[in-house]
Amino acid sequence: MVVNCAALSETLIESELFGHAKGAFTGATADRKGRFELAHEGTIFLDEIGELSAACQTKLLRVLENGEVSRVGEARVRKVDVRLVAATNRDLAAESKAGRFREDLYYRLNVLTVNLPPLRDRGEDIRLLAEHYLHDASVRSGRHKLRFSDEAVAQMSNYAWPGNVRELRNLTERLAVLCPHEIIGMRDLPVEFSRVPVSAAGGEDDPDETVAIASPARKPAAPDTARSLADIEKDHILGVLEANRGNKKATAEVLGIDRSTLYAKLRAYGILSSS
Repeated sequence: MVVNCAALSETLIESELFGHAKGAFTGATADRKGRFELAHEGTIFLDEIGELSAACQTKLLRVLENGEVSRVGEARVRKVDVRLVAATNRDLAAESKAGRFREDLYYRLNVLTVNLPPLRDRGEDIRLLAEHYLHDASVRSGRHKLRFSDEAVAQMSNYAWPGNVRELRNLTERLAVLCPHEIIGMRDLPVEFSRVPVSAAGGEDDPDETVAIASPARKPAAPDTARSLADIEKDHILGVLEANRGNKKATAEVLGIDRSTLYAKLRAYGILSSS
């Protein structure tokens, strides 16, 4: 049983977790079990638990300490036996000291803690996860031989990954659709991967300075004799544009052409108006 605490409003989270009685609020047309009752003798996972309101934290503490839950709008107490797993991107120890998270609830939750560092700090995990997600994406796309070059993996290992594993998974999904050849090289990665900290490239250790890393020449893909050069060029340009989320400046940089040239080609393809 999974509940994303950040995805529900404060008015709905109590009803979602603990249930409600008929007539408890507008729209409560029938009695409804909460997630804790539904997870009885099982496990419930509360994602982003740090987003819970003070009122919900109080009720959650009661569930954890006594195994008791009361539905919204009902005085009856119900017994539940649930294993709780919780996750958050907040520092709950600091939040509790600042008064934004109940300290007693924090210590009640803090039985077994697993700290998961950000993807950029997980070394070889980047290769393992990238290959795993690429395999899944390539199978779904019918491209079973897709793989990363060692240079591409090294480049990804130097990237900051602000979106962590979700960003990595989305990248593999995009590459499985857009990459025109079986070996994914450095030039196939989005433009933001072409700049890494100087320290990663062997220069001075200045976190604010960046340097562009030159990509090695790659072997050309086998020619497609059934299509014209103009069609291949169009597909490639539109693919790079989509990979860069419509950013024309970044697309022009990746393609190695002026933005004026890119605009002219997009007009020729009917993507931009000629006026």
